[in-house]
Amino acid sequence: MTDMSISPGLITTRADMKRVFGGGPQGGIVPSATTSNVLLYSDPQEGEQSGYFDGWLAQEDEQGAIFEYTGHGQANQTFEGRAGNSNRAVLHHIDDGRALRVFKAVGTVPGSGTKRQRYIGEFVLDLEEPYVIRQAPNKENMLRRVIVFRMRPVGVVPRNKLDDIPPAEKTEAIAIPADITTSVMVEPETSKKTLSSRSAVPKTTSERREAKLSADFQAFLETQHHQVKRFQIRVKGLTSVLLTDLYDATAHVLYEVKGNSSRQSVRMAIGQLLDYRRHVTPACPAVAILLPEKPKEDLRDLLELEKIALVYRDGDNFVGYPVQS
Repeated sequence: MTDMSISPGLITTRADMKRVFGGGPQGGIVPSATTSNVLLYSDPQEGEQSGYFDGWLAQEDEQGAIFEYTGHGQANQTFEGRAGNSNRAVLHHIDDGRALRVFKAVGTVPGSGTKRQRYIGEFVLDLEEPYVIRQAPNKENMLRRVIVFRMRPVGVVPRNKLDDIPPAEKTEAIAIPADITTSVMVEPETSKKTLSSRSAVPKTTSERREAKLSADFQAFLETQHHQVKRFQIRVKGLTSVLLTDLYDATAHVLYEVKGNSSRQSVRMAIGQLLDYRRHVTPACPAVAILLPEKPKEDLRDLLELEKIALVYRDGDNFVGYPVQS
């Protein structure tokens, strides 16, 4: 069997794929040292017991379908050090000239305990958002940070309904630690000396400012002895997961953080807050927008009309805090 005969839907085994692509016999993420591939194995019996699913999101965006795959690690997942080797191989697969090939366990070979693997297809990390960070339990039911890779199919990858992530049965907002966020992840540099060509778009100045503003305000709230969290929201009937910005659990205030004070950012923040607020428990939190500087008067008037508090940085101070509910 050659890689030319490997097509989506093929039922095979890890041993057969090792002969074709190289790599090891174990592990969910298996980088090959002999071919230009990273093999991603998904086992529903393992992952779904821990409350997370690999598969297609029901909702497509303007670029098409998205396949989610949860990274490696039973503790907080990382890209750093030895513990992050596998996740780093996925993150830098374009730099390294490797294809991502996804397989799903589907029963066992008759008369043995060997698991059969169905080849789903070849993928590439999403250009704009290659991964998101969520909270999920491990096998011991201990919550930890997980990396969820967002992948796009390469060429024709038939979509099997068995690979769809099931929609949420009910709407649920779970309060999680505030550091469950993409901004806290440390991404190691590519091994290449040239500018990285990995599929993640480098963070914009606004995104970097947003991450720093959020971290600084969280630290400030904690000096006030406030408990700071975020909400991870699943909406009934949908497969995607929403993640809010900061939630001041002590004062019951939900914040949306933006890296600039433009009209576009303020309007987006208003929409996000109105969407998130209806799902938060306890109900009816005060809502506020956190900005790096004071916005124009017309935008201040808009926020006042919508009864959304405004907090912005002024040197070492945060004007508008505390928020009045």
